[in-house]
Amino acid sequence: MKRILITGAGGSPSTNFVRSLRLAPEPFDLVGTDADEFLLMRAETDSRYLVPLASDPAYLEVLNDIIDEERVDLVHAQNDAEVRFLSDHRADVHARTFLPSAETVVICQDKFRSYERWHAAGLTVPETVVMHSEADLRSAFTDFGGHMWLRDSTGAGGRGALPVHDLDTARSWLDLRQGWGSYTASELLEPQTITWMSIWHQGELVLAQGRKRLYWELSKVSQSGVTGATGAAITVSDPQVDEIAMAAVLAIDPEPDALFGVDLTYDSSGIPNPTEINIGRFFTTHLFFTELGVNMPYVFVKLACDEPLPEIPQKLNPAQPGMVWIRGMDFEPVLVPMSDIESQRDDLERRRQKLRA
Repeated sequence: MKRILITGAGGSPSTNFVRSLRLAPEPFDLVGTDADEFLLMRAETDSRYLVPLASDPAYLEVLNDIIDEERVDLVHAQNDAEVRFLSDHRADVHARTFLPSAETVVICQDKFRSYERWHAAGLTVPETVVMHSEADLRSAFTDFGGHMWLRDSTGAGGRGALPVHDLDTARSWLDLRQGWGSYTASELLEPQTITWMSIWHQGELVLAQGRKRLYWELSKVSQSGVTGATGAAITVSDPQVDEIAMAAVLAIDPEPDALFGVDLTYDSSGIPNPTEINIGRFFTTHLFFTELGVNMPYVFVKLACDEPLPEIPQKLNPAQPGMVWIRGMDFEPVLVPMSDIESQRDDLERRRQKLRA
């Protein structure tokens, strides 16, 4: 039985990875680590270990001691900090990792460097500049028509992101976040976003699935309306998204390996623009696909361990389209056809019409 260590095991992204492997057609022995002693208690792994933060000099030594003690075959991270650490130290980790190249990880974790690659490749992307000075801010405001999107060049979950419509707010936000030199400004696109999760092996696409976000969970508590936590999403199969997302991956790495989660936002012309790649990890709600019979973590593990893959009848968007995954704090996710939701809307409209009669 393969023994897999999952870092950040008490967080939602890792929990959904664990739950997906529990639904695989073969058993795995799962080891969890977390740097948060409270979150660690939530880990659904077979064993659990507290570790230092990845920034702690002792992190690698502690991690390797656990790997040796548990005879771990594969290590997988589900957060950016530990993905970056494992990428930078892959030769020193006492177990397999399955990651894109170190250079690819660095580029994808820097939104501006990713933008530069996509722009050079001729992809449609929101014009983006780094905010070094007041002059940069004023110039961007003019170029972007008085409306723009400020965001940290690194980090996930919409960290520090804010749509701004006047110079004073933009300046104050950059001052508050100490964002001069690290924040970017870009054209303000439409609210609609889509994610394309993909697995690659030695430059070949193995499996990919698209899903469109319907709303952000807890959006009312975020200044930007973006929380990084999907409230509901729907499976989609869109050849245009497939084409653009593949081009976005290949513009950064012509020989991609492992996991590339491409986030795209639609512009006013209806074209999905790549905005970032979540590299080396699955997005939080990937259990959505597993529940629809597309167990991407299982495929990932089989590839990582050089074992025969399960049958993949369709590499692009094999999940049933139009299925909605609804989630939130303190309740189990719900998976329903979009038609069920539309039926409720229709019923309400009929009721309104009856009461107006």
